[in-house]
Amino acid sequence: MDIYVDASTLIALGTVGELELLLNFDGNVVVPTAVLEEVTTEPARANVDSLLEREDARRSGDRDSFSKYREKAQQILGEESPSGDVVLIETVLWKRDIDTEIAIVSDDRRVRTVAEGLGATVTGTVGVVVRAVHEGLDPSEAKDLIRRIDSRGLHMTGELRETAYRLIDETAKE
Repeated sequence: MDIYVDASTLIALGTVGELELLLNFDGNVVVPTAVLEEVTTEPARANVDSLLEREDARRSGDRDSFSKYREKAQQILGEESPSGDVVLIETVLWKRDIDTEIAIVSDDRRVRTVAEGLGATVTGTVGVVVRAVHEGLDPSEAKDLIRRIDSRGLHMTGELRETAYRLIDETAKE
């Protein structure tokens, strides 16, 4: 399965130097060009560029031949021009048409809701950290990572932070 990552997660994990956690999922990490162009802050951009040098992560180009998907994605999201969000939803529509599974990693509620409604597997930055715990990351290190992410850009509500801690603890017990 291809795992398409949105700018929100790339920035959150890239800012704290933890993009390799995306590689804990079963599948190939894919960053669409339109999403990559939205990652402009450092050190996130440099870290994304390093991630894309790995063989289990890749950048995807634009697919002009799939304009019908782009137009539909723009309509669904109410956007007039292509953006990273549009490209992610366009890709979900395309994968659904060819009956292929896809995962989306995003912290954007609208993207998550639409992608899930279209049949994609969806998670966010917290889900990436929880998966890392499942793969062996110490729970206290995971909670520290949540604090670092929260303090450096992905500002979490108290409720989200508590949910993250609870999910980390539950996963550690499994």
